[in-house]
Amino acid sequence: MTHAPKMKSSSRVFSLLALFSMFFAAAVPVRAEIVEQTLSNGLKVIVKTDRRAPVAVSQVWYRAGSMDESYGTTGVAHVLEHMMFKGTKDVPAGEFSKRIAAAGGRENAFTSRDHTAYFQTLQKDRLELALKLEADRMANLVLSADEFAKEINVVMEERRMRTEDNAQAKLYEALMATAYQSHPYRHPVIGWMDDLKNMKVGDARLWYENWYSPNNATLVVAGDVDPAQVMTWAQQYFGAIPSRLLPERKPQHEPEQIGMKQVNVRAPAKLPVVALVWQAPNLTDPANDWEPYALEILAGVLDGHASARLNQSLVRDKQIANEASAGYDSIARGPGMFSVDASPVEGQTVAVVEAALKAEIARLIQDGVSDTELNRVKAQVLASQVYQQDSLFYQAMQIGEWTTAGLDYKARDIRYAKLKAVTAEQLRQVARKYLVDERLTVAILEPLPMPEGKPAFQRNLIGGGHGR
Repeated sequence: MTHAPKMKSSSRVFSLLALFSMFFAAAVPVRAEIVEQTLSNGLKVIVKTDRRAPVAVSQVWYRAGSMDESYGTTGVAHVLEHMMFKGTKDVPAGEFSKRIAAAGGRENAFTSRDHTAYFQTLQKDRLELALKLEADRMANLVLSADEFAKEINVVMEERRMRTEDNAQAKLYEALMATAYQSHPYRHPVIGWMDDLKNMKVGDARLWYENWYSPNNATLVVAGDVDPAQVMTWAQQYFGAIPSRLLPERKPQHEPEQIGMKQVNVRAPAKLPVVALVWQAPNLTDPANDWEPYALEILAGVLDGHASARLNQSLVRDKQIANEASAGYDSIARGPGMFSVDASPVEGQTVAVVEAALKAEIARLIQDGVSDTELNRVKAQVLASQVYQQDSLFYQAMQIGEWTTAGLDYKARDIRYAKLKAVTAEQLRQVARKYLVDERLTVAILEPLPMPEGKPAFQRNLIGGGHGR
């Protein structure tokens, strides 16, 4: 989940308010050029020019993530992501990364619940190399049983290190499996260990054949590039790859929750953690929706800066928690979720902290939010979005994420205006409607003694993606 950056002083708030105003005043004149084209095989190509540095970012997004997996093959999307670096007939195993590095570039990939993406950052004059290599492995991946046997062990070890030896990751995994009754978001992106142990190279090959086709992919290029040249390269390298009939995507609606749920996890940890999550809507119609925007601002009211309500009340005033946070992400193919969580100080109970979290939400519903606080939070949330536009990688990420989620990336400007328009009464309405016990799942980490000599893991409760 994303949060607004922390504020340090009233002057900092003032500067963000000023930036916020200037952004809206200057949004149209400084907008970068974006060119979009869909090739005859269905590949969507989106190019955004940004000439501040002689750099290009290339990203290929496949609309296939862990939510598309079947029972018995959880984790296969992430496993194939690993296998995509194992070579083609013309580019042997490991050679993809070597060639990008030799060109002075950086590359990697990540798998999430909604998609799998592969990316490179290079000098602009080496962009063609990245496109050529990506097109080659989209069409010509070699999936050998020997390479698969090695890589599946790498993935299982990754699961052991990141989840099974990490108490808070185990808590998050149990929380998702409890909060979602039937939707595949209940499965971990990295997969259940039993499924990984029984996975075969044929499972990865079937996933590749089903989903890795141009008509299920989006190529996003951002940077100091000539859009016409990028389109020429896209046609040259990707254009000959045939489209394929995609598997039928059946509706996967999560049943309405009919009562509060709770899960307790006992694992070695230094301190307990309590997390509360509620089913909430995501963004489906950027121009006409308002609830997702209100929920995003609501998360900013509760968290995101030193004087935010959860930190101010639980950490500073009552001193019952080491830290407290809130999160909400409106961009997803599946059902949305609003979360708050906190870690009690030593000697304090999770029951007290859970009650305090709920009390802050109840106070917001009863007393509302002042205009001063609302304007400050809007400035923080909007400024974080403006600052992120300084990153070429984030610019491309936003386009790829919105497109893969089925949203029009051009509506991102509408999003800024809609966030700015959120009212205090709308915050109360969404809190009153969604942050109720009927939609609530509570997860509690009950710490067991830490093994001698083993360091405590850093707190990183809210997550959901995996990379190489």
